[in-house]
Amino acid sequence: MTENTKTTASRRSFIKGSLATLATVSIVPRHVLGKGFLAPSDILTKAIVGVGGMGRGHIPYAGTKVVALCDVDKNHLQQAVKLVGQPVKTFSDYRELIQLPEVDIVHVATPPHWHGIIAADAARAGKDVWCEKPMTRTIGEGKRLVEAVQQHGRIFRLNTWFRFESNFYGMKTTVKPIKKLVESGMLGWPLKVTVGKHTGFDWKFYWVGRTNNTPEPIPAELDYDMWLGPAPYKPYNPHRVHQTFRGYWDYDGGGLGDMGQHYLDPIQYFLGKDYTSPVTVEVDAPQQHTEAVGTWRRITYTYADGCQIVLDGEGKDENVAYIEGPKGKLYPGFRSDISDLDKKLAAFPDPEPQVTDFVDAVKNRKKFALNEENGHRSCTLVNMGLAALRLGRSLKYDPDKQVFIDDEGANRLIDQPMRGPWTI
Repeated sequence: MTENTKTTASRRSFIKGSLATLATVSIVPRHVLGKGFLAPSDILTKAIVGVGGMGRGHIPYAGTKVVALCDVDKNHLQQAVKLVGQPVKTFSDYRELIQLPEVDIVHVATPPHWHGIIAADAARAGKDVWCEKPMTRTIGEGKRLVEAVQQHGRIFRLNTWFRFESNFYGMKTTVKPIKKLVESGMLGWPLKVTVGKHTGFDWKFYWVGRTNNTPEPIPAELDYDMWLGPAPYKPYNPHRVHQTFRGYWDYDGGGLGDMGQHYLDPIQYFLGKDYTSPVTVEVDAPQQHTEAVGTWRRITYTYADGCQIVLDGEGKDENVAYIEGPKGKLYPGFRSDISDLDKKLAAFPDPEPQVTDFVDAVKNRKKFALNEENGHRSCTLVNMGLAALRLGRSLKYDPDKQVFIDDEGANRLIDQPMRGPWTI
């Protein structure tokens, strides 16, 4: 056995043994050890897994300090180290990073096919988790991640923020007055919400895959096998990785996977659907390729009470309302056919306050506004739609059991096989 082979074998044994320990003993970060370990003024430490794009963009975050970075691409890692501008530990395997006792928060900024596994492993290692959207690539992964976060008492943040701050795309207002309007009852019930270009939302249909990729040599700086991780092995082609991975079912779900939670999570919130899911999803789309994500014309979700969310990919109706109810309509720019809306709305109470400071949530062990539970439910919207698209048919769903009804093919997409040794 050569020295390099011995080193590799030793490293694998170390990781395997460490993960076995993590299954029974959580590493306790300093911020949960009680008084004397972390004062309210102390800065939390953060590790970032995946620094190719979003990870590098979120290096600075008030109240945190980056102490570790991980990426399977050496070039990405080098660029991120320069941006941090201070000594930082680097890794190519996240399983080593999550064992660092000095890390409070693990920020998961990889492609979505890794989100569930890394976030769940980080939670089991005693870390709080900040995860990019979509939360998980499948409904089953989301269910397992919720279990891991809650079993290990972790604080979880999904990184889409429109339910609690920033102007909400074409509405030209925050979501707060929209929720207030819905709760007032002035629009009536049930409601239909239309998400498309005429209500201010771009489905980014340029995120489509190619069906004619030819194998190319793997770049020396990239650990392609680790990049694939749980995804099926496919020959390397640059269009399958990094900036264009969203066009392939193995890793994401095109424009719906990319933007779905940004657009749909606030709808779940203002409709009061944070802890349930639709009972049907209907699709109108061209037949999808088995590997490459395509476009779609319309996706319609219907809840048990009759509320609907319509994803408009064609944009035929230029005058469509964003929210339509039996008593009134709300249009982009927060315009309505209800007279004196602002004056009438002022008489109603504001929505319940939310915990929107993640650093404060971690320090004081408060559930964040967009957490593992409501994040999983809004991600389920995305993954229900993607399942229907891939299968080319409408589906019925049980929101309590979180399974498709009488559809074996659809349920196989809830818990998709993972390439060994990966599991969640």
